Amino acid sequence: MKQSALVSSSRRKSRRAHFQAPSSERRVRMSAPLSAELRKKYNVRAVPIRKDDVVTVVRGTFKKREGKVITCFRKKYVIHIERLTREKANGATVPVGIHPSKVQITKLKINGDRQALLDRKNRDKSTDATKAKFSEAEVNDVD
Repeated sequence: MKQSALVSSSRRKSRRAHFQAPSSERRVRMSAPLSAELRKKYNVRAVPIRKDDVVTVVRGTFKKREGKVITCFRKKYVIHIERLTREKANGATVPVGIHPSKVQITKLKINGDRQALLDRKNRDKSTDATKAKFSEAEVNDVD
């Protein structure tokens, strides 16, 4: 059943939106889940993947292989990971494209914007108490 009147449930329109999405939307769609340690540390389930993150492949023929992200190929919705290559018929080696949903981030490259994103997405409710307009004491004093 359709949940929102503002969004089409048509397969045709969904595919069109996916393949014609701008780069800014593709960045969000190319998110990868964090490892258990990072999830516990940041209280965030997944973040958009970027160059220089260290990832582990969790699906496919390269399962359990780890490496650093060399490129995020937004146009093709794939990432290239160092040491994950295959040989072409003419002998040249080419990087294998892996979809970001099939990897797990084990080490994040942190910069100012990335840290701000993690702080925003933090699902821990204790941080929300510090951001409240009024403290518990002030609320109780009003009564």
